[in-house]
Amino acid sequence: MTTGTPLTFETLAVLVEQCAGVALRPAELAEPDAAFKDLGVDSLGTLGIVAELENRYGVQLGKDAEEATAPGELLAVVNRRLAEEAGAPTGTPKGA
Repeated sequence: MTTGTPLTFETLAVLVEQCAGVALRPAELAEPDAAFKDLGVDSLGTLGIVAELENRYGVQLGKDAEEATAPGELLAVVNRRLAEEAGAPTGTPKGA
């Protein structure tokens, strides 16, 4: 049940607080050098966020999402996976 709506830093900030218990502003997550560990989000928190995203979007996000160390990296993985599910081009032809 993908919604077609990409994940944003605003939504991610809400999920970080709900799933990892760390209140952050979207701008903090959007910083190019932001890393989850530096923001106070540990690996279990990241797994909780990924699990919630999988439930919310109805897709398996895989190891890339689970091992994401930065908010921007997680955002890119999730949005790429959502685009794949929606059938949108992701820059790599299928079967390539």
